[in-house]
Amino acid sequence: MVLERSRTGVTPVASGVPDAAIDEPRPELETIPDAAGSVSIALAQFYPRLGDVTANLAAHLTIIAGAAATGARLVVFPELSLTGYFLKDQVPEVALALEAPEVGALRDASRVGGIDIVAGLILESERHYFYNASLYISGGEVVHVHRKVYLPTYGLFDEQRYVAAGDQFRAFDAPLGQNTERHWRAGILICEDLWHPSAAALLARQGVDLIICPSASPGRGLLQGEAVGTASSYDVMTRTYAQLFTTYVLYCNRSGFEDGVGFWGGSRVVDPVGAVVAEVHGSQESVLFHSLERSAVRRARVAYPLLRDERNDVNDAETDRLRRRHTRG
Repeated sequence: MVLERSRTGVTPVASGVPDAAIDEPRPELETIPDAAGSVSIALAQFYPRLGDVTANLAAHLTIIAGAAATGARLVVFPELSLTGYFLKDQVPEVALALEAPEVGALRDASRVGGIDIVAGLILESERHYFYNASLYISGGEVVHVHRKVYLPTYGLFDEQRYVAAGDQFRAFDAPLGQNTERHWRAGILICEDLWHPSAAALLARQGVDLIICPSASPGRGLLQGEAVGTASSYDVMTRTYAQLFTTYVLYCNRSGFEDGVGFWGGSRVVDPVGAVVAEVHGSQESVLFHSLERSAVRRARVAYPLLRDERNDVNDAETDRLRRRHTRG
């Protein structure tokens, strides 16, 4: 596991296991809320073991404890971080309900560590539908659930065969470990959701300061410079959405291999003017730390009042017109 801290000059520390991340002395936790709204976050570019929820949960708890010990108030894990991605027929076997003990362990870790957690899983509903979902957990409670809306079923992807699609893009107040006097407004998009501009636009319309994107993106496409095609695409999308919607974008991709497919990593923090301010260069397991500053959101929205000038009335009217035309055939 590699620890990377942006803007602080900390040299990355390499070790063979995640446990080493919590063996070193850590600064004392800040207990006074930051009136300016600044907050330290961690992106856990993690290598989940396919179908092994027990092992993945243990690794989560170790990483969470290490991140909390540094003073981070949010740790983000990749898409399906508790289960691995290419599950296929294993989906019902690894699925968890919100009341599952494994979710309870994450809730306990958030409460004890004073840290918020975004973790990915196969979520089973009361009607036994299975969803590719991410949970936002804070203070021992599940604050928000996002069920992936856009399920890729092309090329090497086959999600629609195994899981149901979500149908909502909802913003929520992110407590961020109660470290700020004012909550941040956040939204979650899972991997393929980010490829559809309307998804980010719907979150922006609900006033998000922070778009969180857990991802399990394999390397695909021709090399473009030193990056595979998918890496170049996510570079464009994350920077574009951050700038157009004057919001932070946290992109957390996974690492490792499944069924001979490699995941390219590249987790990053993009600021509200579209600049990459922290990034993991490569596909190794890493925990990337960075401080988000609410003042950066304000500066961006003063300089670029795009959200203020957005014509949602025109958007709604045109959508209604197109819907009526479609209904008439």
